[in-house]
Amino acid sequence: MDDALRKAALEYHRYPRPGKLTITPTKRMETSRDLSLAYSPGVAAACLAIKDDPDTSYDYTIRGNLVAVITNGTAVLGLGNIGALAAKPVMEGKAVLFKKFAGIDTFDIEVNEPDPDKFIDIVAALEPSFGGINLEDIKAPECFRIEQTLRDRMTIPVFHDDQHGTAIIVGAAVLNALKVQGKSIGEVNIVTSGAGAAALSCVRILIALGAAPDRITMTDIEGVIYQGRPKLDPTLAPVARDTKARHLVDVLDGADIFLGLSAPRVLKPEWLSKFAPNPLILALANPEPEILPDLVATHRPDAIMCTGRSDFPNQVNNVLCFPFIFRGALDVGATAITEGMKLAAVQAIANLAQIEASDTVSAAYGGHAPMFGRDYIIPKPFDSRLILHIAPAVARAAMAEGVARRPIADFDVYMTDLERFVFRSGQLLRPVIEVARAAKIRIVYSEGEDERTLRAVQSVIDDRLGVPHLVGRTERILQRVAALGLRMKPEQDFRIIDFERESGLFRRLLDDYQRLVGRRGVPPDAAVRQLMRRPTVAAGMLLASGEADAAICGGLGDWQRQFRYAMPIIQRRPGIKRVSALTALILQSGNLFFCDTHVNPDPSAEEIAEMTHLAAAMVSKFGIAPKVALLSHSNFGASNLPSARKMRSALAMIRAQDPDLEVDGEMHADAALFEPIRHRSVCDSSLTGSANLLIMPNIDSANISFNLLKAAGEAVTVGPLLLGLAKPLHIAVPSVTARGLVNMSAVAAMEAASH
Repeated sequence: MDDALRKAALEYHRYPRPGKLTITPTKRMETSRDLSLAYSPGVAAACLAIKDDPDTSYDYTIRGNLVAVITNGTAVLGLGNIGALAAKPVMEGKAVLFKKFAGIDTFDIEVNEPDPDKFIDIVAALEPSFGGINLEDIKAPECFRIEQTLRDRMTIPVFHDDQHGTAIIVGAAVLNALKVQGKSIGEVNIVTSGAGAAALSCVRILIALGAAPDRITMTDIEGVIYQGRPKLDPTLAPVARDTKARHLVDVLDGADIFLGLSAPRVLKPEWLSKFAPNPLILALANPEPEILPDLVATHRPDAIMCTGRSDFPNQVNNVLCFPFIFRGALDVGATAITEGMKLAAVQAIANLAQIEASDTVSAAYGGHAPMFGRDYIIPKPFDSRLILHIAPAVARAAMAEGVARRPIADFDVYMTDLERFVFRSGQLLRPVIEVARAAKIRIVYSEGEDERTLRAVQSVIDDRLGVPHLVGRTERILQRVAALGLRMKPEQDFRIIDFERESGLFRRLLDDYQRLVGRRGVPPDAAVRQLMRRPTVAAGMLLASGEADAAICGGLGDWQRQFRYAMPIIQRRPGIKRVSALTALILQSGNLFFCDTHVNPDPSAEEIAEMTHLAAAMVSKFGIAPKVALLSHSNFGASNLPSARKMRSALAMIRAQDPDLEVDGEMHADAALFEPIRHRSVCDSSLTGSANLLIMPNIDSANISFNLLKAAGEAVTVGPLLLGLAKPLHIAVPSVTARGLVNMSAVAAMEAASH
C-alpha cells in the first residue's frame, strides 16, 4: 500500500464520521404513543409472544435478518494475529457488504479471546440475538474446531467465510475454466500452494464437484503434504499423498490447475513450462499473488489466470457469495449451511458468468461489458444479479436437505421480492409487469443499434414483457448483439426493421408520412430523408401504421427535438387538448410522481386540470391510489399572484370533474409531503397522509424540483411517460440506462394492453 492510498483509506474511515456503520430505526418515534408501543408498556406484548413461541422472534424482532460477523483477530487478512480491536475495521467492512449486496443487517463483534474453547462458549451464548453467524479471520487449525463445534451446538447457520467463501468461488472458477479449456474435472491434475483453512476447503469442494482425490497434491511452506511427514497436522492427514516428491516444483509436471493460497512469488516463471496444456492458474495471495498475470501471459499464453485482485481479470472475491448464501439461508430460516447449499451456490455463480453482463456491471467497470471466456469465467462483484441466482439456489437446497424451518411456498413471488435488491423500480412496476407479460405487445425501439437498447431488449425478452422490433441496420445490430454476448436471436426473439431491406414497408410508411407532414412545411424529398434518417420518425410511423403496438424512442440527442419529431405522427386521444409528461422517482422513503417535467412550459389552469386527471389515471395503473398536491409558492391562498390563482382555479376544475380524486392545493411542497405541516396551515384539507403526485405550475418548477430530489435522494427514475396520446409512445432522456428502457417498455406494453 503506497502512502497516497494509506492516507485516503484513513480519511475514508474517519470522515464525515468515524467508522462505516450506523443504526437506523425502522419504526416511527414521534409521539408518546409511539414510545408506548416501542418500549414500555407495549413491548411486553412482543416479549410474551416470544416466550410462548420462540419462533415468533423472527416475526417481532430483527433476528431473521440479522447476522453477526465475529472474529478474535488471530488471522486478519494478510496482517496476521493483530488482535480483536485492530480487526474491527475489517469486520465493519464485512457488515457493509452484507447490507449493500443483500440487505442483511449486521453487527460486527470483536471478541478479545484467543482461547478456542472460551471463544466457542462466547459465540454460542449469542444465539438468541442472531439469525446467522459469520466467522471471520480466525487462524487455522483452531478455526476448524471452532466452526464445527458451533455448528453442532447452535441451531442457526454458522459459516466461516475464509474457508468456504473462497472455496465456493474457486469451485465456480474451476468449472467454467474447464468448460472454456475443454477439460473434465475428473481427469485434471491439481496442485495447491498452501494448505491452510481456505486451501483445505477448496480441495474438499473440488472433490465434491468431481475432482479425483488421487490427482490432488497439496503443498505448504515446508513442501509437499506427503504420508509420513514428521509433525504433520492431523487436519492434513486425509489429503497427504503417497509420493517421494518433497517440493512444489517437483509436483508441477502435467498440472492442469495451480491453486495458490500462500505467499507472493512462490510460483516461478521458469516452472510454468511444466504445466499441462491450457492450464488454470489461481494465484490468490493478496495483495501480491504467487505469480503476476503478465508473467503468465508471457510464458504460458494458453493459461487462464485468476487472482484475488480487482485490477486483474477473473477476481476470486468472497463478496460474490457470502451475502447471498446468508440471504437464501435466512429467508428459509435455515438451521445450518450444508454442503448441498454450498454446491448450489457454486453452480449458480458458474451459470451467471455464462450469461451476458448487465448494464450495471458495464457501468461499474468503466463501460466495459465482459463476455464469458478466458478473461471472464466468474461474475464481477458488482453484478447485481448475483442475489437473483445464488439466494434462490441456496434456499432450494436448504429445503431439499431438510434444514429449512420456513420453506418458501412460491418461488416466483420470492424472486419478485428479491428484485428489490437489484432493481428498485421492481416493486413500483410489479402490477404493470403482470399486465405486460399477459399481452405479448409488439414494442418498436427507434435506436435499435444502441448498446443500451440491445441490453434492454434482451431483458424484455427474458422477462416476457413484449416482442421487440428494432429499427436499424441489420448487420450493425447483429454485430453488436454478438459483441455484447447477448443470447437473443433475430426472428425467433425479435424483429429487425431495416428499410434498406424492406423497401415495400418503407414505401407504405413514406406515403402516409408525406400526407401527415406535407402541409407542415416538409416537402416530399425531405420526408424521405426524415423517415430514413430519423429513427424516432420511423418508430412513430411503425406505431401509427399498426406494425407495432407501442414505441420507445429517444435516448440519443436532444429530448425536445425527438418530441417534435414524434408529435405530428401520433395523435392525441379524443378530447385531450395537450400532451404532458409524468416522471416517477423511486426514493428510499417511497415513490413520487412529478407532472409536467418536460412538455408544457406554462400550462393554463385548464391544462393543469387535464394533466392532473391523466397523471392520476397513470398513477392508478401502478396500483397506487393517487394523492394529488397542486404545488405553488403560495400556501392555501397566502398569495394572489397569477401563478397562485392559476393553481386555485385548477383545483376547482379538478374537484368539479372528479369529486372522488384525493387532491388539494395550492400548497407548499413541505405541506404536500408532511401532514402535520399541512394541518398547521388549514384544518379541512381533503388530502390525507403524504401526497404522491405533485402537480407543478410550470415546467421550470417541475424539472428543477424533480432533478434536485433525484440527485439528493439517490433516486431511481421511471419516465418521462407521455400522457394523452392515442397510442403509447415514450421518449427516453439521454441519460437513460438499459434498466430505464426496460421500465419504460413495461409501461408502454401495459398501456397498449389497456388500449
